[in-house]
Amino acid sequence: MKVGLVGYAGSGKTTVFQWLTGVSPDPAALQRGQVGVARIHDPRLDWLSAHFKPKKTTPATLEIVDTPGLLTTERKDNPRRLAILREADGLLVVLTGFSGDVVAELKKFREELLFADLEIITNRISRLQTQLKKPKPAKEREAEQAELDLMGRIAAALEAGRSPATLGLHEEEEKSIRSFQLLTLKSEMALVNIGDDGIGRQLPAALLELAPQTLVAPVKLELELAELPAADREAFLRELGLARFSRDKTLHDIFYGMGRIVFFTIGEDECRAWPIHAGDNAQEGAGQIHTDLAEGFVRAEIVPFDDFQKVGSMKEAKAKGVYRLESKTYVVKDGDIMHILANK
Repeated sequence: MKVGLVGYAGSGKTTVFQWLTGVSPDPAALQRGQVGVARIHDPRLDWLSAHFKPKKTTPATLEIVDTPGLLTTERKDNPRRLAILREADGLLVVLTGFSGDVVAELKKFREELLFADLEIITNRISRLQTQLKKPKPAKEREAEQAELDLMGRIAAALEAGRSPATLGLHEEEEKSIRSFQLLTLKSEMALVNIGDDGIGRQLPAALLELAPQTLVAPVKLELELAELPAADREAFLRELGLARFSRDKTLHDIFYGMGRIVFFTIGEDECRAWPIHAGDNAQEGAGQIHTDLAEGFVRAEIVPFDDFQKVGSMKEAKAKGVYRLESKTYVVKDGDIMHILANK
């Protein structure tokens, strides 16, 4: 899963990138999108690893892309800066929690997305209008006219400040616009980057109405504390009223907040957490492991993690009735331990 970090210059966005990934910022790489990988800590995977003692333990990860900060003046360049993120699965908007109005900042950012998408759509409308002036078969003309009508509806929604998601597009229409990778259709969460004086403060209700899944973290403070000796670090955390660093929880909340879950594969060679979309079926989960498993899918052996932890082995899972055989249409649940049986 690829998450794009976005925000205005001065929001601390690149500090957030370093905090989440442990990768030092590279100004040269930032201009094209600097990439770092963050591991998702999962106590269930820790337990499985301690239980099986495998040669390898592989957690789920997030690929995080940092980008140049958006400009509050000379905003004509912002669509180019945002374009780096069109291939991202979701956007994490970093808001300046140590100064300014976070509600106004988020509203302004969403206007940037609308403007950037409108530029893409209006360019497509212009090309279609030019193409329709040329002689062509009736069927081709009908297809181009239908696309032009759809682009017009989307443009009208964007001009009205609404995402195309509000239009109730049918499946074929969604497929036809997928290549545009519209920013306003991506999953979005906000992170308020606070200073130590903001710890414990309530977020504005208006912000939570705009972005119910908003996260909060004293990012710079945690980076600084991480460099201290363990004893000093613990003392400072207690003094600030913090039980622990918030990085692992933040990554967990981003991962699940953007609609992902995990299933596990287990054994003496490897215990692994596999990320999939919430709602994916067993065959789609098998495809994450290997395309051959999806194509030759026969059935899936399933044991929920909580049940496996209680019984301790697949043999006991079968004896206790918590082991199941499921077809390819089975909707995978978060924490399922899954073994795929497939034709070779």
